[in-house]
Amino acid sequence: MQNQSCFLLSYLKYADYDAILHCFSKDLGFQTYFVKGIYAPKNKIKAHLFPLNQMNVTLRVGKSSSAMQTVTKIEKGDLDFDFEDVKTNSILFFVSDFLHQILRVETQSSKIYLEIETFVNELYNKNYDAYIAFIFTILKFQGISPLISNGNFLDPESGTFSTLQNHLVFDAETSTIWKNYLSAENGYEIKLNRRSRNKILQSLMLYYQIHFAGFYKPKSLEVIEQVFE
Repeated sequence: MQNQSCFLLSYLKYADYDAILHCFSKDLGFQTYFVKGIYAPKNKIKAHLFPLNQMNVTLRVGKSSSAMQTVTKIEKGDLDFDFEDVKTNSILFFVSDFLHQILRVETQSSKIYLEIETFVNELYNKNYDAYIAFIFTILKFQGISPLISNGNFLDPESGTFSTLQNHLVFDAETSTIWKNYLSAENGYEIKLNRRSRNKILQSLMLYYQIHFAGFYKPKSLEVIEQVFE
C-alpha cells in the first residue's frame, strides 16, 4: 500500500459505481487513479468528489508501473467549504478546470502543491480575488511569466513591456495590474473591483493561449465571469 496527499482536479464516472480520478499529488505530480464502488448507493465517500478537495488516498501498488493505480481508501482534508456560496463554487470549478489542463505534464512539484494549498486556504477565508493571484504565481513557476520593464503596455506575444500598445486587451490599466501582480511579494493581498477582475482574467487566458501549447479557455470561464459581473 502507498499513501498520497493530493488535490482532486476532475473525476469521471466509470460503469455503474466506479470512477476515474485526476489528481495532483504532492509527491508524484499529476496522477490518474481508479476507485471502485464510490457511486454505490450506500457509499458516503462520493461526497468527497468536489473540485480541489484535498484528500489523503491509500493506493494498491500494482505489479506494473504503467498500470493505473487503484484507490482503496479516501480520507477528506480539513476544510469544509460552504457550497451554498455561488462565488466559492464557481472559483473551485474554474481553477480545477484550469489546473487539469496545465498540470497534466507536471511530475513532482511540491512548490505547486503548496501553492494550491495556499490558494484553497485563501478562498476558504473568502478571498474571492485569490484565484487571480494564484494564476499569476503559477505563471512564474512554469517560467512563462513576462519580464518587467519600464514600458506601460504588455506585449503578450513577446512577454515584455513596451512603450506602445500592441494588443487591444492589454491597455494601460490591464498592463499596470499585471505589473502589480508580477512585482508583489504577496499577490493575495491585492484587491480588484469587478470590472478589473474580469479584464485581468481574460488577459490571463489569452496569455496562456499564446504561451502554453494546446491551452484552451476552460468551459467554466463563462460561469465565473457571470458570477463576478
